[in-house]
Amino acid sequence: TKDSNKLYEFLKFDIDTIVLIERVFIYAYLLNDQELGISKHIEMKNKASDLWNNYNITVSFFEPELLKLDKKEYNSLFDNKKMLEFKEMLDDIYRRKEHILSEREENIISELLHATNNFEDMSSTMLNSEHDYGYVNVDGKKEKITSTNLSVFYKNKDRNLRRNVRKKFNEVLNQYGDSQASFLNGYVKANITSTRLHNYEDAWDAKLFNLKMPKAAYDKLIETVEKHVDSLQNYFIVFKKIVGLDKLYQYDLGLEVNKSKKEYSIEEAQELCLKAVEPLGKEYQQHFKKIFDNRYIDYACYPKKCSGGYSFAPLNADSRILMSYNYDLNSVSTIAHEGGHNVHHQYVCANNPLQYREISNLVCEVASLTNECLLSSYLAKNGESKDEKMAGIDNILGVIISNLFSAVREGKMELEFYDYVKNNGTITKDYMNDLTLKALKKYYGKSVQTDKYSVNSWMRRSHYYCNYYLFSYAFCISTASYVAKEILDGNKEMLDKYIKFLETGSDVDPIDVFKILDVDLTKEDVYENAIKYFDEMVLELEKLI
Repeated sequence: TKDSNKLYEFLKFDIDTIVLIERVFIYAYLLNDQELGISKHIEMKNKASDLWNNYNITVSFFEPELLKLDKKEYNSLFDNKKMLEFKEMLDDIYRRKEHILSEREENIISELLHATNNFEDMSSTMLNSEHDYGYVNVDGKKEKITSTNLSVFYKNKDRNLRRNVRKKFNEVLNQYGDSQASFLNGYVKANITSTRLHNYEDAWDAKLFNLKMPKAAYDKLIETVEKHVDSLQNYFIVFKKIVGLDKLYQYDLGLEVNKSKKEYSIEEAQELCLKAVEPLGKEYQQHFKKIFDNRYIDYACYPKKCSGGYSFAPLNADSRILMSYNYDLNSVSTIAHEGGHNVHHQYVCANNPLQYREISNLVCEVASLTNECLLSSYLAKNGESKDEKMAGIDNILGVIISNLFSAVREGKMELEFYDYVKNNGTITKDYMNDLTLKALKKYYGKSVQTDKYSVNSWMRRSHYYCNYYLFSYAFCISTASYVAKEILDGNKEMLDKYIKFLETGSDVDPIDVFKILDVDLTKEDVYENAIKYFDEMVLELEKLI
């Protein structure tokens, strides 16, 4: 068991096997999300998931065996120079010595979690496939309301239509609030139980440990953002003037600030994205163009397709992107965003061995959000009309609202409901409704009116099934807005650092990856700068009107 050559042979076999299983799983996952509710596709996804689980059980002996070694025995493994290529990975396992149980115990926990933890799938299927949200008349045509086209209806200038769509959608959503609360409660309890069994204080303690992140970074982020909620409220006051409303309701927030109804063909969107990323250099541009040349994006929009957009990356191939293209600027922005993930993965694959190509969620959103900042800056400067320039500015404001203000608001809610369950509370519909309303009122102040449907927003937040993922967006948009501004201002040194950042693999801890960009997440300056950038863009929007 202490033969380093045998260990090396196992590690090479393990990573090669993971690559094969991963390709099967990604194919089944994407096929299922293309049209939810198809029995054959659900079965394929479940089989792929079972394959993952069975393999994990098969190799579950490894970590307990490694941790039987004392420090001297462990260090002696690396006398074999071949083993050095796995050292960072093994070091990360070995530091978890007190949190990894015996092989039998790990198998039991893995089997139980696999058998019971389908809460995210149940929530997603219910929201995106099973619910019938009804129809509305748009310009004399009957159109079906789905989770994928909801944002299109909220852009419509007809306020009665927006109000009606919100009513129909939320009345259906509200009927299943108890079920959604039950799913979320089950997920949170399973997460807390698993982390406690692994000798962590709680799920939050486990998250910080696994990310090697200081709690001080999260505390400073939350403190700084909540100190500046007036910046968000000021934006809504300006927005209300632009759209010409006396009162602003949530169903008004999807309105576009420009009067243009410009639509972007897919070809126009591709060209716009390539122009926007030009400041990142020709090599980066070529990597981005590869996405279009190889048809890596599923653009189609139809009922039962998984809502939103994402990029799914295998370890040994370029990622594939699933989205619903609606011919608007938001869809163009989604291409820029998910394309950023794809190009980041290309850089990582070109510069790292297989075992260090899976990038932390804490880091990966910088690449996507930097592109959104660049797209908006390009439109603000080069838009064909005043309206398109306004749309560019409002787009980045929307990105910052979603990824900084909303992410911190909802991320803090997540901390609260985890603590509630940890202290023997049960997540119910009423509990989540109260938590949501309290948070919205704090962030909206008097600038946005809430209604009886405002409390339902937690039901659509799929990120609550991703274990404290939301804070990653806030760290990343703060960094991305800083990086984009520096590069656009001609800082060649920052551009070089950014490319190095994109090339860095998971053998470097997240907190140290940010330091490549001279960003210290425990300091408030990066968050202050992001909010200052937001305030400046609001001012630019006011000037244009």
